[in-house]
This record gives sequence, C-alpha cells and structure tokens, in this order.
Amino acid sequence: MFMKKIKRQALIFCLALTCSAMLLQGCGDKSSKKDSAVSENSQKTTNGDEASKDYLSDMKEFSTTDKTVSIYFDQDWQTEDLEMDFWLGAGNKKGDKAAAILQFPKNGANMMANSIEMVAEMVEASYNVSDKESTTAPSVPGMSEITAYTCKMTAGGVTGGAYLIYGETSYAYYALTYIADKLTDEDIASFNASCSKFQENPPEVEDNFSSEMTDTLRWFNAAYAVLIDLNGRDFNLFGGIPANDDSKTIMQAGLADSWGVEDRTSADENIDWILSEGHRVDFAENMKALEDAGVTADTSTEDLAALLKDEYDFEDETANSFARAFGVYTEHGADAIAAWDYSRAMYLLSAYYHAGYYTEQEALDKSLEVAQTIQSMYESWDDFMDSYLWGYDYWAEEESTERREIYNKLKAQSNSPFRFDFKMNLEKTW
Repeated sequence: MFMKKIKRQALIFCLALTCSAMLLQGCGDKSSKKDSAVSENSQKTTNGDEASKDYLSDMKEFSTTDKTVSIYFDQDWQTEDLEMDFWLGAGNKKGDKAAAILQFPKNGANMMANSIEMVAEMVEASYNVSDKESTTAPSVPGMSEITAYTCKMTAGGVTGGAYLIYGETSYAYYALTYIADKLTDEDIASFNASCSKFQENPPEVEDNFSSEMTDTLRWFNAAYAVLIDLNGRDFNLFGGIPANDDSKTIMQAGLADSWGVEDRTSADENIDWILSEGHRVDFAENMKALEDAGVTADTSTEDLAALLKDEYDFEDETANSFARAFGVYTEHGADAIAAWDYSRAMYLLSAYYHAGYYTEQEALDKSLEVAQTIQSMYESWDDFMDSYLWGYDYWAEEESTERREIYNKLKAQSNSPFRFDFKMNLEKTW
C-alpha cells in the first residue's frame, strides 16, 4: 500500500522517458541530433511586454486533461498523450520543437514528489539531462521558487537542446520543458511568453485537521520524516496527508495490512507494545544471548556472521544483520535501536488519527508525550537517526543505506524537516 520511493521513481522514469522520446522524435536526422547543442547565446531571455505580445498573438490555450493546468502554445501545435491527466505535452507538426508541462501534486492520490529537489532528480534522470547551465528565470503567474536552465536532453540515442524551468505553487511542483533540435534565443523567448499565460486551477482538497501546523507539529513530522519521504507525502501536513474520507480509507487499509490494526482496541494494543517493548527488547535479548554464548566485542563482524551460519544455521541475511547489530550493541548498549520503535510510534499516532481510531486531540497529546521522551534520550537528530537506522537494519535484516541517503538528502534541503533544533521546547499548541 505504501509506495516505496524507488517504485515511485521507476514509474515516473518510465513515463518521462516515453515523453522525452516522443518529444524528440522527428527533430532532424539522428546524426544532427547527436551533434545539436544549445546555441551560444541561448541563456539570454526576452521578458519585455512587447516581445511577449508578439509571440502570444500566434498562440492559443492548451489544457491538461483534468483541467488543472493551462498554458499557451503556438496555435498550430498538437497535443500528445503523456499518460497522465495532469501532464501536458505538445509539439509542432514538423516534429523539431515540443514542450511538456509536468505537474507533481503535493497531496492526494497523485502525489509523486515531496520537494522540488525530488522533481529535479526524477526529471533529469529520466531525460538524461547534460550540460546543464543556470539562466535567468521567467516570471510564471502563481509560481514561486522558480529556477531555469539550458541543457541537453537525450532519449533513445537522440539529443536535443532544452530549456528547463522548475517552480512550485501551493498545490503542486512543476517542471516546464521546451525541447528543440537546436535551441535558440527565440525559442526561449517564445516559451517565456507561454509561461506568462500559465494558469493553475487546482481542485479543492478537503482537510479536516483543525490545528495549526506549528513548529512543534513539524518536529513531530521530522521524527518519521524518512517514512514520509518514502511514502511520497507532504512534510507540511500532520502525518503527511490531509485528513478526509480518502485518507481515512487509505490509512485503515495500510494499518490493517502492515500492523494488524483494524479498530481502536488493536490500535491501543499496538502502540502500548511498541512503547513498552517494541523491537528493542528482542534486540537486547538476542544480543545478550550472544554475549552469554561467549561472543565478545573483539569478535569481528565477519567471524560472527560465519559462526551464526555454521553453528546455528542462520540464513545469510539474518547472520549478517545480527553480526552488525552486535557491534552496535557492544558500543551503544541495550537501547541502541530504541529510536526505531519511537519513530514508528510517532508515525502510528498520526496514522491512528487519519484512520479515525484516535481523535486529533488524542493523537497530538500522545505525540507530545512520546516526543519529549525522545528528546530525553538523544542529543541531536543525528543521534536519533543513527539509532533509528540501526533498528531498521536489525528489523529488515538489510543495511539501511537507502534510508540513510534519504536522511542526508532531507537534511540538505533548503526547507529541511530537520531544520528545527532537536532540543527545542515542544509546546502544546492545539
């Protein structure tokens, strides 16, 4: 039910590659495409009103199938099916110029990215972007955080010059792309004129969560931010999603499938278990058993894994996981992986609210209690996340490389969910 980041990216990569191949086909012969490049002066843009009016006089309005986005393109252009109702593709009849408007809604069933950085990562990998250079960004109505680049895009061995714009609205992230056989200043000026007629008509999304998203609530989200990222959700909403009938259905199904939680009683039992015992008790017992069997801190990870496989018939993954875990245990003690339990407890409380098992007040009150326990046990986000990642390694029986990469990526973002002081004063603001 909860879509892993890699699966989500694979879907976008597939669709975007289809899109890029379609937009580039017909752009001259194949040899000329491989040699095509952004013109030397293509970073110059034309933003004057008179220039825009000249270009717009030959344009008409094009809209996505779901009518959430419209923009102006040359009136002779034809639309192409990009397989998403909220994406728009169009090109000229000759096939040497085309554009795509890729919308990434921030919430709901269509959410596939939770930051403009993620959008850029997916789009540029999909389009095989190279020779990327920053250029002056145009003004796009209703859009903020706008950046623009000239670059090359390659698909199926065919390369074209491209003009790439990123931006966001309160509703969605966007990648606006213009592709040409050989990109010129006039192409850029024309696309800037098109962007001046960009219009967004987002659907209304019901959100029954009534409390203000204060810094305390954002801290709550940060405690399970890696999971929010993996599920493609929004850090600016409690639990990452709006509270409505759709999210209630989604969360009830997810809790039943992943946690065996189907009602208030099983919800209470599950949160009581994870807070009083969780996986940290099993971890401590297993590591103590290894100690009692004569394993010491001097035993190498490789030797311990081999011993577990040879003497106790452990599978490779389990043996390697236990061997890594023992090293963590000897250095950090019996509570080494406690953050794994506490992070997931914070997530569960938000999920219980969205599923309708806890009231908003109950979920937030309990979240504050758990968050303060977390603050008493760790000194920083790095300390907390180290413990969380060791716990994931132990539970999943695989190294936590992907999740650590996500954590490092989130820390580096301009609007990082970890920007709040770990030891900040958490207040009841609801």
